[in-house]
Amino acid sequence: MVIVSRLFPVFVVFVTSLFIASAAQAEVKVLTSIKPLQLIAAAVQDGVAVPEVLLPPGASPHNYALRPSDVRRVQSVDLLYWIGPDMESFLPRVLKGRTAATVAVQDLPGMKLRRFAEDSHSHADEADEHDHDHRPGSLDAHLWLSTVNARVIAARMAADLAAADPANAARYQSNAKAFEERLDALDARLKARLAPIDGKPYFVFHEAFDYFEDAYGLKHTGVFSVAAEVQPGAQHVAAMRTRLQEVGKTCVFSEPPLRPRLAETLVSGLPVKLAELDALGGYTPATAQGYEQVLEKLGNDLAGCLESL
Repeated sequence: MVIVSRLFPVFVVFVTSLFIASAAQAEVKVLTSIKPLQLIAAAVQDGVAVPEVLLPPGASPHNYALRPSDVRRVQSVDLLYWIGPDMESFLPRVLKGRTAATVAVQDLPGMKLRRFAEDSHSHADEADEHDHDHRPGSLDAHLWLSTVNARVIAARMAADLAAADPANAARYQSNAKAFEERLDALDARLKARLAPIDGKPYFVFHEAFDYFEDAYGLKHTGVFSVAAEVQPGAQHVAAMRTRLQEVGKTCVFSEPPLRPRLAETLVSGLPVKLAELDALGGYTPATAQGYEQVLEKLGNDLAGCLESL
């Protein structure tokens, strides 16, 4: 009994220490608005915790409708990261009620931002227009498709987490450094993968890929901008088909989960392939390598279609 009584305080201290360590790791709750930010956070938090994401797979960050449970999550987490009002226009009203740290990554120092320009595409006919959601002069908020920006975001997340969770500060900083090194390797792979398709024409339904294209020397030929709620008239579809006929063999890329209703009609009888480019990577697991997987798949899907022509 003497031995037990002597060991009992040691056992209590040991169990208490484990509890405190566990609680410290669970202390910092991170929520991101969209999947790509979750994947960057997952790289920084690797081995410590898994960040959460607000939007479910397939949801559009341009016009998502928040549920009451979403609002509660927004209010309860310790760190929240979003792109900014130029992307998630549904969030500012809810964020006014938050007292904890909230970071709009579009405002971070060091971000390389683009704007939609008047002359960014040819306007030979009405088939080649700007995306209706992206007015000329407005910020191109698809900034996560630049690894330069991903590095800036990861560095900020690592600093925030280190301040909120000092016990794991070294791990966050080490993870951020490893993430940067993997992005260096990713850039090299993508440049080699995409070099053979330089100059090949292709079209998109959504002007979401300019950051990615700029990084790897690509340029889409045009944007078939179609408002989701409006079916274009026969004249507009005819103008689109004329543009495709002029180009010849090409690919037209939509984004999952929905393909525009007119897509099949648009390419029927033409040497044109329909394919998808997923800018959000909605179903990508939140692992340390998830962000690289999204960009690598984007490059492979783009090159794969154009190489098959």
